[in-house]
Amino acid sequence: MYKCVGFTFAQPNIFYMKACDSRYSQCLYFASSALSRKVEKLATECWAPVGLSPSHGYLLMIAIEEPGVQPSFLVEQLQLTPSTITRLIEKLEEKKLVVRTTEGKITNVYPTPKGKDMLPALKACGQDFHERYAAQLGYRESTALVSSICQMTDKLKV
Repeated sequence: MYKCVGFTFAQPNIFYMKACDSRYSQCLYFASSALSRKVEKLATECWAPVGLSPSHGYLLMIAIEEPGVQPSFLVEQLQLTPSTITRLIEKLEEKKLVVRTTEGKITNVYPTPKGKDMLPALKACGQDFHERYAAQLGYRESTALVSSICQMTDKLKV
């Protein structure tokens, strides 16, 4: 690491400023985006052992725990758009981890045996993610933060 007044350099000419020191630190957009990027990076690292993105992993866990789940339920549980859920399901189908059935207008998502076999590894990834962020943020603080984020998400009308 290289040091310079007010900044830390990982490599020459690449510096990292604390988010709280930014001129935009009082801006919800900036603060939430900065946090989101770091959370995404950590989650991606934690889910790498199963070769899935965090979103794919959480969707697959729901499909395993609730066989025959409908995409509308996945939309609600994962707080994603219908088109995003469709893309996630398609990718899991390509990997032979889920299958979709359609009867009339009803679509159901079922895990394949290969998908079901992944449940312990998926849970381990989720646990690793939780333990790593809680260790860095503090267990109580991280629980309070997640709760607060959920409450604020529900309040914000867009």
